[in-house]
Amino acid sequence: MFKILEAKFLAPGIKRFVLEAPRIARKQKPGQFVILRIYEEGERIPVTIENSDPERGTLNIVVQSIGKTTHLLNSLNAGDSILDVVGPLGKPSEIEKFGTVVVVGGGVGTAMAYPTAAALKRAGNRVISIVGARNKELVILEREMREVSDELLITTDDGSYVEKGFVTDKLRQLMQNGTKIDLVLAVGPIVMMKAVSEMTRKDGIRTMVSLNPIMIDGTGMCGGCRVLIDGKSEFACVDGPEFDAHKVNFEVLVQRNSMYRDAEQKSLTDFKECQHAAQPAEACVPGGR
Repeated sequence: MFKILEAKFLAPGIKRFVLEAPRIARKQKPGQFVILRIYEEGERIPVTIENSDPERGTLNIVVQSIGKTTHLLNSLNAGDSILDVVGPLGKPSEIEKFGTVVVVGGGVGTAMAYPTAAALKRAGNRVISIVGARNKELVILEREMREVSDELLITTDDGSYVEKGFVTDKLRQLMQNGTKIDLVLAVGPIVMMKAVSEMTRKDGIRTMVSLNPIMIDGTGMCGGCRVLIDGKSEFACVDGPEFDAHKVNFEVLVQRNSMYRDAEQKSLTDFKECQHAAQPAEACVPGGR
């Protein structure tokens, strides 16, 4: 069991947990993730590592309520426990002195981009961060990203905060203004990462994306997180999660991620209907939690 020491919503539906996980905290590096299971009969889901504190033995994760399991997870609070937390998983981000690096975080993807941006800054890079969200309420980690960036640009889809537009608009402005960009890292929705990739491809700017396909075991055994990279099958859990964006087949990624959409929606609907019937969250899952 992994005890939750702190739990706080950063934005509507987006919650930060501080977990007691000393072994993971000692080994975690930027770009890695964990897979967790809340209760015995529950599904295993990959979750972003925002940060860790080896001395304190704690791990920060950021979770957005999307499906049944993430809704259930975000109903937990300090003092509760999570059954399993496995990690750190995946290859760490490549950290070296590249020059000028643009880190693009879309939505909750900002949480996974943050530790890599911090490490790139410590390595001596000039870090320009672009953070995007649908609206002002959903902008997360602004202070943290500002602290590790030489420049922070923020956009909101509806214009409710800073500047209306998409992260690609700010990236395009940087490119058109003659900023020499040595590396781009994009983390967020697939459609955003694909758009960033298409934009940088024509100028030959090296671009990395962090992929989060369906995962089960996290060790490369199940094949659930298979992605097509440069025409060859690789596994996001062990070969990634970061890949050369210009080699990713985003069409296949979208197709695979939507395979269980109907089943996921039904599961979430049943869970919400149970909660609307004034049942506690643990009563709305098989075997409780």
